[in-house]
Amino acid sequence: MTAEAQTELTTVYQVKGMTCGHCEGAVSGEISGLPGVTSVTAAAKTGEVTVVSAAPLDREAVRAAVDEAGYELV
Repeated sequence: MTAEAQTELTTVYQVKGMTCGHCEGAVSGEISGLPGVTSVTAAAKTGEVTVVSAAPLDREAVRAAVDEAGYELV
């Protein structure tokens, strides 16, 4: 049996409307539910959401998750 190295992909998205920790949690929670996502870090101060995933994510799926949280993907 051979072990394959898993490569993770980090993508930074810009989200409009986050102002506090609750906002960060809402956006992170929705994006975390997408298949393949292993980590999400949101920063209200900069509007940046850093997503680590096993494979590239569909931008429209990310947009839908951000919309569901009540914010806008820029």
